[in-house]
Parts: sequence; structure tokens; C-alpha cells
Amino acid sequence: MKLKTMIVDDEPLARDRLRLLLCEDSQIDIVSECRNGNEAVQRLRSSPPDLLFLDIQMPGMGGFEVIESVGVTHMPPTVFVTAHHEFAVQAFGVQAVDYLMKPIEPSRLCDTLGRVKRRIAENAAFLTQEHLSEVLGALRGVIDKEKGYLERFLVRDGTKEVIVPVDDIQWIEAADYYACLHVGNRRYMLRESMKQLEKMLNPSRFVRIHRSIVVRIDQVREIHRDGETEYFVVLADGQKLKMSKTGWKNLTATGSGVLSKD
Repeated sequence: MKLKTMIVDDEPLARDRLRLLLCEDSQIDIVSECRNGNEAVQRLRSSPPDLLFLDIQMPGMGGFEVIESVGVTHMPPTVFVTAHHEFAVQAFGVQAVDYLMKPIEPSRLCDTLGRVKRRIAENAAFLTQEHLSEVLGALRGVIDKEKGYLERFLVRDGTKEVIVPVDDIQWIEAADYYACLHVGNRRYMLRESMKQLEKMLNPSRFVRIHRSIVVRIDQVREIHRDGETEYFVVLADGQKLKMSKTGWKNLTATGSGVLSKD
């Protein structure tokens, strides 16, 4: 019996890679691909598959919101796909939920498919309603403000992954669906929105000074305001960054004691 399979991911290259890998399995029949959460919800409600590969982080409606919209009891067996760092992986591990890290490795996918097929063949619930609810709560809880903020990121650097302590980050800038971490003379790309990063980082140490820029407060050496519309900051290393009026209010409200120049 072939498993009707759905892929949900906003990245075309990620969908292509997963599709090519899945096509090597004769028991997998890819019946649909969705580019965002809204498409996924509509398809899951009208033509639910036997198996779902669901990306966690997507613009607008992410994987968590898809599950909440469809309803836990109506979800098919689900494998989460993530470009997230260790905090998500640890949460998955605690709850024993299958997941795949990007870029997906063929051997890891093979192992995952083996587990999924066995569970489906045994008519065992891949995730009970209670279990999946616990998983979603655990994943959200990792970045919940009441439970602390991230202390490090796991990022890809060429063919390897490296740990970047939050204390080493000088500033962060938005780059489409990614964020660029500036660490000394190095740059690391992270698949996170600026909105999500704000939730992960301690606001007493990081502040958003522009819709596309977050800075570590103790790296700010000067704040410049030229009239009512021109704002920028100078970092400890001399880097000059643009700042919005709202960003100026956010930064000056921190009471960080940086030098202000009009």
C-alpha cells in the first residue's frame, strides 16, 4: 500500500529536495505540496493525506498554527521539518517525536520513514491528541519569556554546524526569511524572522532599532539624531547602523547609558 504524502514548506528548494528523496521510496506517493500554512490547512481539511511532512517556521502561518487550525484530532501522522537550532531538537527529543533537520540527510529520512511505516502498519496513533498538545506546548515553552531566553544558536557554517553564544552577537539584520548574525568579522545565516528573534532574546540585552535591525545594547557606543527623521547608532567597533524613530525610543528607553548626540 502506498502512503499518500503531503509536503508543506515555503522554500522551493527544500520542497524539491524532500520530494526527490521521497520519490526513491516506492511506498511513498506524493499527492500534494503546499507553499504556506494557509494552503496546508485547506488541503488537510479537504483531502487529508496518510502522511504529512510539515515545516515549523513559515511566514504568516507556521507549522504550529497549521495544527491548531486543523485540530489535533484531525491531523495525519506528522513528521516535523525544521531548520531550527538545538532548542527545538531538544524539545522534540524529550517528547520522542520524529523530526528532520534541514538540509535533510537521506539516511535520516530513511530511518524516519521506517518508524512511520511501522506505526501505521500497527495501526498505532503516531501522536495522540494529548501527546501532540504536549509537544506543541514544549516547543513553544522553550522560547517562552517566563522560562528564560536563548543563550546560544546552532547555525550552519559551510559543511558544519557551529554554536554561536548570544553574548558574541553584536547585531542582527533581516535578510528575506533569514536573519544574519554579525559576530566580529563573521556572518551566520539563521532561518528566523525578526519578530521571532525578539521573543527569543532578552530585551534587557537586545533591542530592535529598526524593522530590519536588532542590536546588542552594550555594543552601542553612540546614538545620533539629526532632526526629526534621521537616526543612527555607532557600535563599539565603529559600525554605523540606521535607526527608526521607534527604534530610537526603544533604545533610549532601555536606560543603557550610551552617549547621545543630537
